[in-house]
Amino acid sequence: MERPGARSGHLPVMYRQVLDGLRIDGSGTYLDGTFGRGGHARGVLDQLGAGGRLLLMDKDPEAIAVAEREFGADPRVAIFRGSFAQLAHWDAAESGLDGVLLDLGVSSPQLDVAERGFSFGKDGPLDMRMDPDSGESAAQWLARADDREIADVLWTYGEERQSRRIARAIVARRGEQPLTRTAQLADLIASVVPRGGDKIHPATRSFQAIRIHINRELADLETGLDGALARLKPGGRLAVISFHSLEDRIVKQFILRHSKAPPANRRMPIEIAFTPTLLAVGGAQKALDEETADNPRARSAVLRVAEKLGEREIGNRESGIGTAKAQAADDVPGALLVRFPIPDSRLPAPPAGGAQ
Repeated sequence: MERPGARSGHLPVMYRQVLDGLRIDGSGTYLDGTFGRGGHARGVLDQLGAGGRLLLMDKDPEAIAVAEREFGADPRVAIFRGSFAQLAHWDAAESGLDGVLLDLGVSSPQLDVAERGFSFGKDGPLDMRMDPDSGESAAQWLARADDREIADVLWTYGEERQSRRIARAIVARRGEQPLTRTAQLADLIASVVPRGGDKIHPATRSFQAIRIHINRELADLETGLDGALARLKPGGRLAVISFHSLEDRIVKQFILRHSKAPPANRRMPIEIAFTPTLLAVGGAQKALDEETADNPRARSAVLRVAEKLGEREIGNRESGIGTAKAQAADDVPGALLVRFPIPDSRLPAPPAGGAQ
């Protein structure tokens, strides 16, 4: 299978593994929630027949412009500008999906354009919004947030150990002059964070954290995963590519939460029924060596694939799932369920004073 980098000028990460994971049916309906520059979308479309459908989403207007130019004339394609968190509310997805792809994080084209403000290696406006027409820019947020809120974001989304020191430095510097450029922020962070033996730039974790916060990336991911599960048909596949541990943790826990019963609670007098709705397809996949040699960004990529179960797969008499345990759960008094609620296991918790 050809990897379509030559056609698009952009190398889609884990291209073959993604298409294998989605298990394309030529007459199916597939949604790419992160179109980017269309590398994966082209691969899906190449395998669709006249009766197939490809739904494309992206919050970045430049990505949507590429989608309209290259795919807009194809009657099999529908295009929507917005976050994949909205996928369950898109009319085109209401009839059900045979596959959903989410390629998380910032795209290479966004990093490469200094004016978008994502990269500390290229001086540009301190923006970082994937949708530049919506919400606060990074500069606007840093101009108003107090040091505690900034530190919480840097720690929660960047796991930055020097978060408090960096936050205090940002607040002190903005009192002297506004922080409006990426180079300003990167230099400030480098001046207060000891480099030590760490090979990465001192601003790496902070830029990641601010970008995630500004774009509500983890909140959108949780909502988008729920939406994908709701819209997938039985047998449909979910494929998610993550680039850092916070994203991957959410995806992993989501799949586990819907595929395996939670650990037994010794305080519960009766076992609560669990009905799986997802089946993990293999474990975490990494990019192959030949790909990472050509595309260093792929080194941190992790792909997870899950399949939505249908009624036949859900009912399993050997395990008791969907049979006797389900009946037992119906007999549990409501007050007991209130007394021993099943905890919400979603992580990470939103930072104090985080995005609304």
